[in-house]
Amino acid sequence: MFIDVAKIHLKAGKGGDGAVAFHREKYVAAGGPDGGDGGKGGNIIFKADDNLSTLADFRYKRKYAAENGENGRGERQSGKSAPDLIVSVPRGTLVKEESTGRIIADVSTDENFIIAKGGNGGWGNTHFATPTRQVPRFARPGAPGEELDVVLELKLLADVGLIGFPNVGKSTLLSVVSEAKPKIADYHFTTLTPVLGVVRYNEGTSFVMADIPGLIEGAHEGIGLGHAFLRHVERCRLLVHVLDVAGSEGRDPIDDFNKINEELSSFNEELSKVKQIVVANKCDLCDEEQIKKVREYFLQKGFRFFEIMAPIKEGVGELLDCIAEELSKLPPIKVYESDPVIEEKKIAKGEFKISKRDGIYYVEDAPWLLNIMNGIDPTDSEALQYFERVLLKYGIIDALVNEGVSEGDTVSIYDFEFEYIP
Repeated sequence: MFIDVAKIHLKAGKGGDGAVAFHREKYVAAGGPDGGDGGKGGNIIFKADDNLSTLADFRYKRKYAAENGENGRGERQSGKSAPDLIVSVPRGTLVKEESTGRIIADVSTDENFIIAKGGNGGWGNTHFATPTRQVPRFARPGAPGEELDVVLELKLLADVGLIGFPNVGKSTLLSVVSEAKPKIADYHFTTLTPVLGVVRYNEGTSFVMADIPGLIEGAHEGIGLGHAFLRHVERCRLLVHVLDVAGSEGRDPIDDFNKINEELSSFNEELSKVKQIVVANKCDLCDEEQIKKVREYFLQKGFRFFEIMAPIKEGVGELLDCIAEELSKLPPIKVYESDPVIEEKKIAKGEFKISKRDGIYYVEDAPWLLNIMNGIDPTDSEALQYFERVLLKYGIIDALVNEGVSEGDTVSIYDFEFEYIP
């Protein structure tokens, strides 16, 4: 089954916690703190895999989590950093943040992309030793890894896209110019998924051609198959618009051309600017007057026009010459740039808010302080002295005084309550 959109959840590894440990050695008194740092959590990395052609694997596995870093140990031993989690995706996959729609990465090159960063390891108690605090009984916990929901969207990488109404001969054309074997039959929507073929034009020159499943009027609104596969036209450098010049199904080829281009423009205005070559297929099923009318229309519009009979390769050589010539003048396949990160204002270290409710003073909106508190043992006097110095350093005590706190009042900081004593 061809799956080209998937939603998955990513969770990078948490950093390991710093260790609280003390040096113990025979005949060495008061060896001091020697707790090591925690290891870094694993990143989640996406890389292109040319052996994959759909996102079907992500239909069954939707959660990806990297390993956590190891905790620090005694003797100043740092914890081992966790390995990165490598996620393979088809080349041409866009990774978008689900909540905002911003593009995180376009996995179209051989570059590896870090989509979710692992958390840094916490400091061991060695870092908190000072001349006046020689026995720190606290350490810093590891930081959490990034966690987010992403949407994967596959946009095929093809130099040339074959577009047109169903049953005009796109699959037949692809089959005679490449080794691709699309399904060919005399009914609509024979091709149910995009088919890629490598066209070897001459020695040392080749390009990728894609048969885009039949578009019809209303495709951008979800009618037919077009809505599902219009996205695969977006990267094409050149479009080959195949027409049934004989009107064998009772349609007008000129009207077909205009309707398809309206659909492309409605889906993405940029598609109306992509270079197009017009190909009149099934010339053996009509007379010269029919062909002349269509030819004159497109030549007046400035399009390069070719008359072919795809099954017997009549006129196909000249068409390939033209495609190769046009591709040599066009820029490479489009690669999407990552969108800038637009975030809500983050609370900087040292920022906080104080409020008073029911006689209790609350210190709030200070996530940076919560991270410090996680490494504090409230039963250890030296740890509490360190925490008190943090409150003084960042002006929290002064702010409480300005709000009217007095001796004996209760102060609450993230569910940690204490009695204020000046």
